[in-house]
Amino acid sequence: MHHHAYLWTGPKARFDDEALRRPPHPDPPPAGSRPELIERYRQVAAEFRPSDLPPLETAYWLVKPRSLVRGTWEDAKEAATWLGERLAEYAPRFAAEHDRDTARLALLLDAAAERLHAGGDMSYGHYLERPSYLALAVVTCSPNRAALELPCPCA
Repeated sequence: MHHHAYLWTGPKARFDDEALRRPPHPDPPPAGSRPELIERYRQVAAEFRPSDLPPLETAYWLVKPRSLVRGTWEDAKEAATWLGERLAEYAPRFAAEHDRDTARLALLLDAAAERLHAGGDMSYGHYLERPSYLALAVVTCSPNRAALELPCPCA
């Protein structure tokens, strides 16, 4: 078992386009469906995997391009440390003052280390100024217990 890290920052409006953040349905719309429905399905099917947008389900980071992996660790504590470093780096830009509280961030990191050690995934998101959004994730791989069928991006 190992862990892959992901980071995304960008405009809140782009983050809010949830259709591009979920994998396409396994079955396309039936023949005779409205043209706009068929076109939207085609767009999602073509753009979900290569897009750098954070998926709604954390495990689906594993199907994104390998170039989006920001780090890989065997040790859950090292992966949680990466999360902590990123949270500390971005904390001054958090839109909500309570999100900047160092005691709260320390609790988040303890929970992350514990969950990753148990084989789970961690995903944190924070609104930044402008309005922008920060998405951080560490995904357990080989296998991912939430989605056993997803391949390792580094295999």
